[in-house]
Amino acid sequence: MSEPRTLSGFGEDRLVRRLLAELTPAVVMDKSLVADATDGDDCAVVRGALRGGKYLLLKSDCVIEGRHFLASTPAAQIGWKALARPLSDIAACAGRPLHALVTIALPADTPTARARGIYRGLGRCAAEFGVLVVGGETAQMDGPAMIAVSLTGEVSPKRCCLRSGGRAGDALFVTGVLGGSLASGHHLEFRPRLTEARWLAKHFAVHAMMDLSDGLGADLPRLALASGVGFRVDRERLPRAGSVSEDQAICDGEDYELLFAVSPDEAPALLAGWTVHFPDVALTQIGQLTAPGAGAELPRGYEHFS
Repeated sequence: MSEPRTLSGFGEDRLVRRLLAELTPAVVMDKSLVADATDGDDCAVVRGALRGGKYLLLKSDCVIEGRHFLASTPAAQIGWKALARPLSDIAACAGRPLHALVTIALPADTPTARARGIYRGLGRCAAEFGVLVVGGETAQMDGPAMIAVSLTGEVSPKRCCLRSGGRAGDALFVTGVLGGSLASGHHLEFRPRLTEARWLAKHFAVHAMMDLSDGLGADLPRLALASGVGFRVDRERLPRAGSVSEDQAICDGEDYELLFAVSPDEAPALLAGWTVHFPDVALTQIGQLTAPGAGAELPRGYEHFS
């Protein structure tokens, strides 16, 4: 396949692989790496960096005005989302967040009260989920506002969840409901599933897990590809938000729910335990992983540079 002359048409996953190819092998690969961007996981996972044998989790993310929020979006909601997005990736690995670095770039005519409001939202999210904001950077820019967060976390090797462990026959589950996030405002006020993910990894053998940020139609194929399997989805069982359609539940994105795979033998105990511990959060079995090449296609979710 020939390489596009511009980023348009590349696709996010292909672009990441192409850019990483420009780095020397010593930069990309190291014996301390358990997983990195070439594996497509939610976080980079590093062994040997923390006391007690725990893995170090590394994640960076950003929100951009006009793409992830609007000029009219309340400042505190922007700050909350900026930190909650990478927290959702820490959750996907069943990790516990540690430290954050925050970089904010704003036009010079931004009201001071708005900048302070963004940080109040960041601070509220940090306090809620036990994150220590330890530094970062501020910069002036002429274009739309941008807030980038780099986050560290930790996880026990025995409980670390990646996308790559799924097995044919596994039951597929999602938390919460899907679709309509932008219309309802859920994408600005969602709660990353940190507590739920750690409970899952503690009590069950989670073979593969990720968070749903680009929509089930984009993210489930990524999990299946990383695990070397296919998938089947029972569309009529999808937990839909309000009156959204099946296609919206698959494609809308910005749900920030967990998608994970476990042995079908564990499904009854999982559902029973979940109801007791998280009565206010839905858990739905939506299908299963299959042999490679089996299963069915889904409408695609969101993808940068598509």
